[in-house]
Amino acid sequence: MLAALRISNFALIDEVELNFQSGYTVLTGETGSGKSILLHALQLILGERAELSVIGPSSPKAIVEANFNLNDSYLSFFEEHDLDYDAQTIIRREIAKEGKSRAFINDVPVSLQTLKLLTSRLVQIHSQYNTLELKSKSFQLELIDVLTGLVSERKAFEKKYAAFESISKELKSLDENYHAAVQAEDYDRFILEELQELSLGTTDFTQLEIDITRMENASQILQVFGEMSQITAENGTYEQLYRLKASVDKQSNYDPQLLSMKERLDSILLELKELALEADDAIDQLDVNESEKASMMEKWNAFNKILNKHRLSSVEELTAMFEQLMYKLNSLDELLQACTQKRNEHSQLQSELWKDAKYLQEQRQKRIPAILAVLQDRLKELKLPHTTLKFELSELSEFNRTGCTGVEFLFSANYGIEAVPIEKAASGGELSRLMLALQQLISEKQDLPTIFFDEIDTGVSGDVALKMGQLLEKMGETVQLMAISHLPQVAARAAHHMVVAKELRNERMQTTVRVLESKERPEEIARLMSGEVITEAALQNALNLLSEK
Repeated sequence: MLAALRISNFALIDEVELNFQSGYTVLTGETGSGKSILLHALQLILGERAELSVIGPSSPKAIVEANFNLNDSYLSFFEEHDLDYDAQTIIRREIAKEGKSRAFINDVPVSLQTLKLLTSRLVQIHSQYNTLELKSKSFQLELIDVLTGLVSERKAFEKKYAAFESISKELKSLDENYHAAVQAEDYDRFILEELQELSLGTTDFTQLEIDITRMENASQILQVFGEMSQITAENGTYEQLYRLKASVDKQSNYDPQLLSMKERLDSILLELKELALEADDAIDQLDVNESEKASMMEKWNAFNKILNKHRLSSVEELTAMFEQLMYKLNSLDELLQACTQKRNEHSQLQSELWKDAKYLQEQRQKRIPAILAVLQDRLKELKLPHTTLKFELSELSEFNRTGCTGVEFLFSANYGIEAVPIEKAASGGELSRLMLALQQLISEKQDLPTIFFDEIDTGVSGDVALKMGQLLEKMGETVQLMAISHLPQVAARAAHHMVVAKELRNERMQTTVRVLESKERPEEIARLMSGEVITEAALQNALNLLSEK
């Protein structure tokens, strides 16, 4: 419940602190006294956007702060949004002249979206022009479920529907992946066959490149080998060094340095002979087979063509591509299996949802007559005896998150006039009374947040006003509600009474709010009856109204 509201430097309000009680509280005051300013301040707590014009002259910023008494049912919200939970939660809005607007929950900065998520569960503001969203189809169905006691069944359905939506998204993604894989399958298999023809696992393309280069330069290589084989020919390099070695041999016993050179010449001569022999063998082996050369060139060209085609640069990258294609094609069957399994889950849940949706539809139809009968009695009490109110339900061809129910509220306030959709039929005053009757029924069915009625009694008077006051009093027994009113019959039924006034202070007009003591109430109720000049008759009537409580 709303425990307190503090307003600072906001429009005509310099500083106001209001403490609220449970039950029914009425706010009265002359036209233009500033009651709408209080409402605007409360709307800021609900996350409405702020105008810089609301900032008063006494400070660079306007502040609105509300204290709420919360129970443990709000713990999950605070945990989900990483906020500190407190049974005495403080919500604050600050609007600065430089255009900044900030929101806080227990002194932690939050976005307006987060603020709205919380405060929408704490306070509802209703006026003659905002009557419980009765013209909204989604609200109408939600209202039916509350009144018929189907809230838990609806929540269970919504939870299952959320799971269905999740599975639907997963199935769509799997189907898209599978169809994309199927469309790419032929091309993938073609590429795979191309890669298989390269024999990537058994062909050393680095060596293949070396062999091809050797074949292409065979004539120059043979010439070099031929020259090397002539090292041992007559008068060749070998023979010249051999003669030199013979001379060194003769003198090596006389000079240690020559002895060392002799050993080195022996090694050189041996190496030259081996080089010549290897060159002869290489000449015999370097036999270029043109057919083999063509085959190697064909494989090499195919290898480079595929590298360029796929913008790759190495055999390792081609191998990785081959393995990826193999995995992709092998996993196609697994993907099809996953699609089939998910489609079965989807179909099963869809069947369950249809069954549950039809059950909700049947129960709504079955329970509506009893609710309409009670509503009809409440509307008679509010001086709408000839009202026709119908909740027409239809079964939709597809279910949604609320089931398969289409809804239409039909309304007629006059005898003999056919009921038509409520958004086309009811006047503001009629909707106000219908809304009050519905709100009373709802308050008997579930816990409601703090409700703020903004001149919901506009357009009514006399006995209707008295009935509205009695109804608000009754509601106040189970829910905290506040009402701005100009009617003495409505104000007199309140458990608590606040007066809003405008007066000249510090050379400017300011709005003030004060709580009336019991002895002060008769005079304010009389003022609502007779205006500024309070007559004895008005005062006596006020006492009579208050005594009827």
